[in-house]
Amino acid sequence: MSTNRIVIVGAGVVGIATAAQLAEAGHKVTVIDRSGLAQETSKGNAAALAFSDIMPLASPKILRKAPKWLLDPLGPLTIRPSYLPRLAPWLWQFWKASLPARYQASIATQTALMQLAESEMMALVDRAGIAGMVRHDGSLELYESEAEFDAAANGWRQREQVGIAFEHVRGSRLAELQPGLSSRFVAGTFVPGWKTVSEPQAFAQALWAHAERNGAIFEKAQVAGLERSEKGPSVRLADGTMRQADRIVICAGAWSTHLINPITRLRIPLDTERGYNTTLPRDAFDLKRQLIFGNHGFVITPLETGLRVGGAVELGGLDLPPNYARSKSMLEKAATFLPGLKTGGGTEWMGFRPSIPDSLPVIGTLPEDPSVLLAFGNGHLGLTQSAAMGRLVADLVAHRTPSIDISACRPDRF
Repeated sequence: MSTNRIVIVGAGVVGIATAAQLAEAGHKVTVIDRSGLAQETSKGNAAALAFSDIMPLASPKILRKAPKWLLDPLGPLTIRPSYLPRLAPWLWQFWKASLPARYQASIATQTALMQLAESEMMALVDRAGIAGMVRHDGSLELYESEAEFDAAANGWRQREQVGIAFEHVRGSRLAELQPGLSSRFVAGTFVPGWKTVSEPQAFAQALWAHAERNGAIFEKAQVAGLERSEKGPSVRLADGTMRQADRIVICAGAWSTHLINPITRLRIPLDTERGYNTTLPRDAFDLKRQLIFGNHGFVITPLETGLRVGGAVELGGLDLPPNYARSKSMLEKAATFLPGLKTGGGTEWMGFRPSIPDSLPVIGTLPEDPSVLLAFGNGHLGLTQSAAMGRLVADLVAHRTPSIDISACRPDRF
């Protein structure tokens, strides 16, 4: 196999896992990021390895719920009125992705991607020697009414059809899985195969240590742009210097299209699912596993460093100021769901999850230059799918047929 000089732009968990896979394959890998290793969106995520999360955000169900949700500025899905004109093209693609045929096709691709994600992540974790950073406690999704439980049934049928294990629970079994729940919850669904990591930034940095042991190099620098010439692609840094490569991989998350737009005719509809959370001290509650409040769009996760309460979606790009009333609202709800929860002493955070309308990532090459690869747009599933993204990029670099059919993820699908 030939060795390539590869520059990866972006040191979030997708860029790090991609660097690890490419370095293991013997390539000379340099990762460039302005902030550091897992310092931005990958720093404060919900820590889930959500391999059973195969249902796209764009769905007939969401189309029915969205009008009600959008009226609540602190609800599970919100768009600020001032941002609506700019978001309109993205929303048009979201609507098209929600139509039944596209929706089912997205589920099929997401299922294959998640199966690859689980096998690749667990193998990478073993090779990196960090299996102890993965918790195998499963997740518990909670329902406040029989109507809410019934509304979730179709999603569970879809998961059952592809072999995802789960258990609907009530009464004493529900209380056993999570003592101290509010009596408002009438039922739950336990997913034993759901995993979480001990702390997402530390986990990503431990993956980087493995990449580094295999020869990967990190450079902290601002990437100002990309250039293409007969000599191959190169990265132009803010200080004016260039980094030449055989291949460039764009793993810059929500910032990716800012880099590629000047050199391609492609216009990929990328926006941000701005996620908010509060991390509480470790003694805030005796949390047994990740709890999912699907009707409210947020989760509570036990971490090595505390309890993280957060999630929800604010479609709002990169420039609007944060609205931390959203994290406060989730924390207030969490206190009613877990009556013994201590809500003091928390740290608020907001991150930019890179969102594509059909909930599938972008994986492939630029039409104008096959030496520039794109690997971004995993939404709230970047941690979950990071090792799979790395495997697929490694396949493309080696000119191998990818491990799964990624035609639905091609960059020019819009």
